[in-house]
Amino acid sequence: MATTYFSKRNLHFLLHEVFKAEELTKYDYFSAHDRETFNLVIDSATYIADTLMHPYLKEVDRNQPELKNGQVTVHPKIKEYLKAMGEAGLIGAGFPFEHGGQQLPEMISSCVGFIVMAANNGMMYTGLTSGAAHLITSFGTPELSEAYVPNLLAGIWQGTMALTEPQAGSSLSDVTTSATPQPDGSYKISGQKVFISAGDHDAAENIIHLMLARIDGAPKGTKGISLFVVPKYRPDGAGGYIDNDVTSTGVYHKMGQKGVPAMHLTMGSNENTIGYLVGQPHQGLPYMFQMMNEARIGVGMTAAAISTAAYYAALQYAKERPQSRRLNQKGLLDSPQTPIINHPDVRRMLLFQKAVTEGSLSLLLEAARLFDISEVAEGEEKENAFLMLDLLMPVAKSYPSEMGVQSVSQSLQTFGGYGFTEDFPVEQMYRDIRITPIYEGTTGIQAQDLLGRKMTMKGGKAPQLLFQEIGKSIAEACTHDDLKIYADQLTTELKRTQEVMASLMPYAQQGDIERYLSDATLFLEMFGIVVVAWQWLKQAVVAKQALLTQNPADDELAFYEGKIHTMKFFFHYEVPKTLGLAVRLKDTEVLTIVSEKELAL
Repeated sequence: MATTYFSKRNLHFLLHEVFKAEELTKYDYFSAHDRETFNLVIDSATYIADTLMHPYLKEVDRNQPELKNGQVTVHPKIKEYLKAMGEAGLIGAGFPFEHGGQQLPEMISSCVGFIVMAANNGMMYTGLTSGAAHLITSFGTPELSEAYVPNLLAGIWQGTMALTEPQAGSSLSDVTTSATPQPDGSYKISGQKVFISAGDHDAAENIIHLMLARIDGAPKGTKGISLFVVPKYRPDGAGGYIDNDVTSTGVYHKMGQKGVPAMHLTMGSNENTIGYLVGQPHQGLPYMFQMMNEARIGVGMTAAAISTAAYYAALQYAKERPQSRRLNQKGLLDSPQTPIINHPDVRRMLLFQKAVTEGSLSLLLEAARLFDISEVAEGEEKENAFLMLDLLMPVAKSYPSEMGVQSVSQSLQTFGGYGFTEDFPVEQMYRDIRITPIYEGTTGIQAQDLLGRKMTMKGGKAPQLLFQEIGKSIAEACTHDDLKIYADQLTTELKRTQEVMASLMPYAQQGDIERYLSDATLFLEMFGIVVVAWQWLKQAVVAKQALLTQNPADDELAFYEGKIHTMKFFFHYEVPKTLGLAVRLKDTEVLTIVSEKELAL
């Protein structure tokens, strides 16, 4: 199995050279930190990943959770991992000091998530816990925070996000789980939730569900949804805990990510499930969007992490696996076989993986940086950062996920037949990453969010701000003769995007929303390519400046030159895909709105 599963050098390049993460310390909230503390956190996460996670990648996958006698058992290393993450302060890294956190930027917390998920995404537990705890501290009472947050951040208790129901799926307006007010201010909860990741397991002493439900008599639709803390074990009022009538009805057996139990939960079988309201009644969905948005960055980061690990596995194999001769030496049968990395098509596959994974990571750190600024800045700076983040969120979730699936497929292809076997880890990674385009809103939902809301909110201010930022990168690139051609190409892509929007907007203005959004997923794909092209141009500019000013040694020289070469690959191989997408998006004939009978016969 490959020993390398991510590049710390690339992570430092993005953090410190491209995004200059230490500049965030000018804000009071992050002022206790510097570059050194950021690197120490990354080192701490790497140690945990190296010792408690990566060595057990296959073992966790092949010993999946089991539900027996009402108890879910998971791999014993998961408990050690949760304890280590809690003791290192990594679950609550971004939380305020008063809640036991380290007040680290989301950029750094995202890097932690990237490292541990690259090591073993079958141990995907802590991000859920952090998100649940953040909801409680953001919207709950001080009493709720005191009762639940310390044990969550310590890795002793598990947090979950309990939204989905059998009949509702992504349609949260159809949630039917009920909440009946009690005289003491609590609520009796009754209903079912499905696909609840980490919804029950024996590696935590308690499971704390952040659950959506309807208070009796609440308005229909999303406006009637409230948010509750529903623990597996609730306080008994005497310093102990008692069973809270949350039943593990079943555990789903999944295609991938088998180390994390996906639970079917039933509340109120004995009419004794108690929940505690978070914030105000009927505000559950706006509150939950905070956790969902954090989770969307997390899902994108998980996809980038898995595809990165697969890339390094394929790279190592390509260096070691001899097969055939180089194409220009086919007649020299007496010569030794050459490693497959010397074959042009294998190099193309590897470059594709590098372009997707490193471009995705850059995009996700861009989103994390905007998140940080939107949280701690003031005035116009805060508003602009939030608008750009809101616009990029669907792309940050969907591009790493969709393209990550393709990237891992190319990793598997690099192995040939061996990639399809359990002898190498890429077959597991291919199974594991496939869920990421589905988690936290499918790609189709992200596409409708982008085109249906984000591109037009506040009169299109968000894309205007984004295009201005891209324009700054284009201007920087134009100062280097060998980058100017790519800067000009990106300018053309921005114009193409605007032309597509101009062709689609009349349908929205006429109220024909189905027509307007019929190819929203194609628009998301095109927009994602443009945004990641921007990220690659940013990286190339920094690499070019380093080559001109630092006189780097051999390894560093290869690193920076590799950045520029991969940028060129992305522009030559990936960016041209927007041409076909734009043609389809501007086509006036609708082909997706057909009858059920046409599809069936």
